Amino acid sequence: MNLTPQQRKARNELRQQEASEAIKEHRASEKAFYENFKRLKAERQAREAAQFQTKTQAASKQASK
Repeated sequence: MNLTPQQRKARNELRQQEASEAIKEHRASEKAFYENFKRLKAERQAREAAQFQTKTQAASKQASK
């Protein structure tokens, strides 16, 4: 494939632009994933803490009887 210098330059610019867009999309996807991960982790920890508190309250009520 014989390309003129202008065609080569245009091809390289297009490749760089596409690569830059792909990196931006990937970073945005990673950020969304980790934000969701942190949210779900916080929800799980809150749920586990509430469950633990309920168990300890029930155990202390039975111990006081």
